[in-house]
Amino acid sequence: ISVHGSHQVATERTVFAMPETGIGFFPDVGGSYILSRMPGHSGLYAGLTAARLGQADCLWAGLATHAVEAGAIGGILERLLAGGDLEGTLAEASVALDLSPLQELQSDIDHFFAKPSLDEILAALAHADAGMKWARETLETLRARAPSSLAITFDEISRARDLSFEECMAMEYRIVSRILQHADFYEGVRSVLVDKDGAPRWQPGRVEDLDPAVISAHFEPLPEGELAFD
Repeated sequence: ISVHGSHQVATERTVFAMPETGIGFFPDVGGSYILSRMPGHSGLYAGLTAARLGQADCLWAGLATHAVEAGAIGGILERLLAGGDLEGTLAEASVALDLSPLQELQSDIDHFFAKPSLDEILAALAHADAGMKWARETLETLRARAPSSLAITFDEISRARDLSFEECMAMEYRIVSRILQHADFYEGVRSVLVDKDGAPRWQPGRVEDLDPAVISAHFEPLPEGELAFD
């Protein structure tokens, strides 16, 4: 909700994540717009892997405009409710942060996630130096996500870079109208939220077995009348 506002305040308790690929879904609620505008390819990385970002990550990535201590929130609210200046109040409460963990990974993220296709990202990670633990763990994470969701999310974020917020929302509506017709979303919800067995049976089970035509169909315009602002 707040990430689309004019002022986004993050504390040391803040955690931001778009975990949809783990349940056979995709980053929605304007996620395509936000992720596509993060520095470099960090948004694609976050969208595909469902990485959990903390306070410093959010500030660096543009997901937050101000970083404050959680203990200061009450005082900030009191001052604002009493008619205090918004900009001045947040500026006064803001704290300096150390280098963001996401920022520290930026060169590696851009190296691997700048590839022109999802297949090439996976291949690059698979052929990374044996001692590169981050690449190995990232590949394992991606291999556990729904292949269809990874492909849809890759295309979604790639397209969103050239779209307005309104166009991103229209695109997301098209995707959700189609993704609900397939089994992966229901299987992901079953595995993660209902049975909680952590053993989803994705259809298909590998990115290599995806039908490109099925993925691209998620982005086609809806029949006339189904989306008023399309």
